[in-house]
Order: sequence, then structure tokens, then C-alpha cells
Amino acid sequence: MDGKVWLVIAAILAVALAVAAAVLLVRVFKARKLLLDAGIPLRDKALFWVAVVYTVSPVDLIPDPVYLDDVGVLLLALRSLHAAAVSAGKPADRTV
Repeated sequence: MDGKVWLVIAAILAVALAVAAAVLLVRVFKARKLLLDAGIPLRDKALFWVAVVYTVSPVDLIPDPVYLDDVGVLLLALRSLHAAAVSAGKPADRTV
């Protein structure tokens, strides 16, 4: 395989990861209604904002053509918010 094929594969992978990060960011914002709930711990609410700021900030652990770190942070925030909602006895919408 020549260099052009690898470049196309890398570009497709970068676009796919960017789309995944965008979809997860939208899901995190849809889950923000849980932030208004008094039963959700402040730690989980803060993790939401940390995930959003980290995703849109230009400073990353891994350079921006690779969105794996952004996707990981967003998944952690979603998981934390849903776990906090379940432990507080609030129904966490799994479609969010």
C-alpha cells in the first residue's frame, strides 16, 4: 500500500472519530437535565462541565486529529451522570 492509501485511511479514521466526539458531546448536553437535580452529587455535575470544556478546548492529551481522548472523557462523563442518577433514584434516560 502506498502513502496515498494510508493518508485516505487516516483521514477517514479522523473524520469518524470527530463525528463520534460530536455525537457524544450532544448526548452529554442532552443529559444536562440531570445537573438540575438536587440528588446528583456535585462531583458528577462538575465532571460534566470538565468534559465539555476539555472537548472544546484546544489543549488535549492527544493532538486533535485523534479524538480518542475527547471520546473517552465524554463517555466517562455520561457514565458518571447516569450512575449518579440511578443511585439517586432518578430515572436515567438510556436513550440520551
